[in-house]
Amino acid sequence: TYLVHILDDIFCLQFSGVMTTISKLTKTCVLRLTPDHLFFILPGKVTNGGVGMWCQLLQANFFQEYQMEGVTSEPTLSSVGRVVTHDVPVDVIPRRLWQEFQESGVPDFDVSVYLPPLKTMKSVVDRMKNLSNFLVMEANLNGDMNLKIQTDLVSVTTHFKDLGNPDGGPTQSRDPEVMAEVTVDIRKLLQFLMGQQVNPSKALCNIVHQNVVHLVLLHEDVSLQYFIPAVS
Repeated sequence: TYLVHILDDIFCLQFSGVMTTISKLTKTCVLRLTPDHLFFILPGKVTNGGVGMWCQLLQANFFQEYQMEGVTSEPTLSSVGRVVTHDVPVDVIPRRLWQEFQESGVPDFDVSVYLPPLKTMKSVVDRMKNLSNFLVMEANLNGDMNLKIQTDLVSVTTHFKDLGNPDGGPTQSRDPEVMAEVTVDIRKLLQFLMGQQVNPSKALCNIVHQNVVHLVLLHEDVSLQYFIPAVS
């Protein structure tokens, strides 16, 4: 049996924001529960062209009561407050399949860069979607990022400068001017940007050249990873 209580309106709003973000990315996902964390997982096969998601929440930052061993019969504060219930159908995953829902290993990326303001990026990508179904994301170790649309009729590039590169990123032996790039389905990128309600303190983009874009949103309570594969 699993039971949680959120008694604070602020925590309820924060949790609702995370759920709204996830619901914009996928209609179904895997919920993995541990004593300390909740994980919402979309085990997309990036190698087969599917997006992937891994969202991790520290339960102590959201829930005033968190039980995994059974429902207590003792009264709680919920008996004197507002109670909201919502039944959601679930399928229990057999234990033999649990190993399929571990955190995705991140391949050695070529460039890691901080993202520009997400609202600005969303506005740019939203306009570009009318020109092409595909978008080139490229970045380098000088903190530069470009978003490009290239078709037979038009070529459009938006430049972002001085975004910064996280510490502990790719080896500095790489030429900092050289761009790593990935061509992605613009709808998958826009889906990520349109649904974002986490309000991250940090937003990162890791690029494996011509392979995958790994987007990371970090907040003190939440981390959200989203993988967008290169189009073939």
